[in-house]
Amino acid sequence: MKDWIQNYSLEFFKVTNSISVEKVGTIIEILRNCLIEDRQIFVVGNGGSASNASHFATDLSKGGSDAVGKRFKCMSLNDNVSWMTALANDYDYDEIFVGQLRNLANPQDLLIALSVSGDSPNVVKAMNWAKENGLSTFALTGARRGKITEIADDCLVINSDHYGRVEDAQMMICHILCYAFMENPEMASPRSD
Repeated sequence: MKDWIQNYSLEFFKVTNSISVEKVGTIIEILRNCLIEDRQIFVVGNGGSASNASHFATDLSKGGSDAVGKRFKCMSLNDNVSWMTALANDYDYDEIFVGQLRNLANPQDLLIALSVSGDSPNVVKAMNWAKENGLSTFALTGARRGKITEIADDCLVINSDHYGRVEDAQMMICHILCYAFMENPEMASPRSD
């Protein structure tokens, strides 16, 4: 078991070491622009990615906002269970995110999709709807990439198809995104360049 644990850790470090610092910087800049322009940020995912989406929305909305002195408008569409189950029951499970976006989203808002496979039908449908309705889109996915990377304006691909390691790396990236603002609050100021 000790060897297995050490191997898991070593493989995780390989995955995290392959993450594009430039792509993480791109997402930070996108979030910064959303904050400055008062645009809404929506985050979606299934399973472990849903938990990561919720965690990210909480950290950015609370911790990021507290640090910069301006409020991030960020929410995980995984968090309203009654709405999700109503949409799934009355329409289809594929509608659980699109149904909420129809009520809440405006052009120029941002949809961030977290997915290991990149092919979850409800996430793909949400990404398509977002593109068709003028939202910006970003995909954070595993090595299989999937359909969402073909739809998204931009993406960060985590170089693994191991669900645990991709979800671990997702959360690490989400923490970097939040702590970029929590530890560098001056980023909330518009640049004069």
